[in-house]
Amino acid sequence: MLTAYDAICYTIYMSHDYIHEQHTVHLVIYHLIWCPKRRRKVLVGPVRDRLQALIHEVAVEHGWQIIELAIQPDHVHLFIRSNPYTLPTDMARLLKGRSAHDLREEFAHLKRMPSLWTRSTFYSTAGNVSSEIIQQYIARQSTE
Repeated sequence: MLTAYDAICYTIYMSHDYIHEQHTVHLVIYHLIWCPKRRRKVLVGPVRDRLQALIHEVAVEHGWQIIELAIQPDHVHLFIRSNPYTLPTDMARLLKGRSAHDLREEFAHLKRMPSLWTRSTFYSTAGNVSSEIIQQYIARQSTE
């Protein structure tokens, strides 16, 4: 049996998953991870709920599809489907920028932090993986 990590690395492509546009065909899925400054456990309760809503808002505005979003108290895992015209660094910049601004405006205790997010972000291509494999991976990360 494959571990969740092995299964994520092993990709299976099916033609119905590809986006067919006028001059391109694509399947672009990224795995992004980012953390609050000093890995503080501030992504809980109403902050977590609002962060989830903000991430969904930004994704809709840019035409991205969220495959899986897992918000842990001290980090965010996001599997997101994009297009070949959007850089993953731009995705993280837009997601982290909007959420930092809005969350710090809405939650006074977050203003005491020098900044909400670290400058670091993890980027990986995910290929076409099943939602079950993604959920297993995130569940494993939640217990580590």
